[in-house]
Amino acid sequence: MDLFEHQAKELFAEYGVPVPTGKVAHTPEEARAIAEELFAAGSSKVVVKAQVKTGGRGKAGGVKLADSADEAQALAGRILGMDIKGHTVHKVLVEEGSAIAQEYYFSFLLDRANRTFLTICSVEGGVEIEEVPHDRLAMVQISPLDGVDRAKAREIAEQGRLPEEALDGAAEIIERLWAVFTDEDASLVEVNPMILTSAGEVKALDGKVTLDDNAAFRQEHDKYEDKSAADPLEAAAKAKDLNYVKLDGSVGIIGNGAGLVMSTLDVVAYAGEEFGGQKPANFLDIGGGASAEVMANGLEIVMSDGDVKSVFVNVFGGITACDAVANGIVSAYQLLAERGEAVNRPLVVRLDGNNADLGRKILSDAALDGVQQVDTMDDAARRAAELAAGA
Repeated sequence: MDLFEHQAKELFAEYGVPVPTGKVAHTPEEARAIAEELFAAGSSKVVVKAQVKTGGRGKAGGVKLADSADEAQALAGRILGMDIKGHTVHKVLVEEGSAIAQEYYFSFLLDRANRTFLTICSVEGGVEIEEVPHDRLAMVQISPLDGVDRAKAREIAEQGRLPEEALDGAAEIIERLWAVFTDEDASLVEVNPMILTSAGEVKALDGKVTLDDNAAFRQEHDKYEDKSAADPLEAAAKAKDLNYVKLDGSVGIIGNGAGLVMSTLDVVAYAGEEFGGQKPANFLDIGGGASAEVMANGLEIVMSDGDVKSVFVNVFGGITACDAVANGIVSAYQLLAERGEAVNRPLVVRLDGNNADLGRKILSDAALDGVQQVDTMDDAARRAAELAAGA
């Protein structure tokens, strides 16, 4: 989960990382009111910043300085609704202006290649990290066992060539950002720029945080979810603990195992070229131990998509045998009928692997309305695409 800048800064502040004072506005009028508060508190300028989960806001005109509340209101009016790299701006952060003496770059991230953590620190901040010459970057591996204390944090800042007057403040921030990174199960914590003010303070002027969804069970990160941007079907699937991603095609996909589902998407897209360019409508992995209820929930979600014209259930029996999957499909039909949501689109089923013959017999004996069995993955994908085109 990627956080908005204002969310990252709120999280930083909880850990004692100095950040500029500011609030979020959803309308120009709210921006004006926030600016008035900041000017009354002594700010000489305020900054109006687009809140989108992408970089390049400044170059796109999404970050502007204002000398008055009237100007802040006008700028917010221009920024709200702006499109920045495909992201529509629905809110802005209005915060106090900062007297910047110098800008630095800092981040913690996962080093997957070396199976450890990595920190990047540089005296060159305020620009995209890819633009910084390698000889101006300090890239330091961090032992998960040793972590980052104040001494290590100062060492990192020194390797990043930060000036003497910034070392103490930067070390304090780096140590606290390590706590953010580890305590919150983040895969990225980035500050660009970290600034030294004319008064000698070091602050996080910007913030970018990516949280690991795999650790959601032990965290309380629901408050950071951008529910307004979530696809309704994806939100409904998440509520049912289904791994579902909405796509723009017409063939619903249900499979057991992420690798098999990904392969199914490719096969359906290829087969669909013969039938007017039919494409997969979704990614849905029901997992290796799918029960009848999980199958029913999966069918319900897929059938809720009005773009779906046919459904391809592609299962390779392993730990969960094909007869169990077939019984799950039969039970799913019954459960959906009881819910008043009977399956009303053709279902192409391909079973292979453990107990495949028994699974096929179960489906044949059940004689479920609209279910067609096809032996191979390629032929099943072709049939599903054909049915979608005919519908």
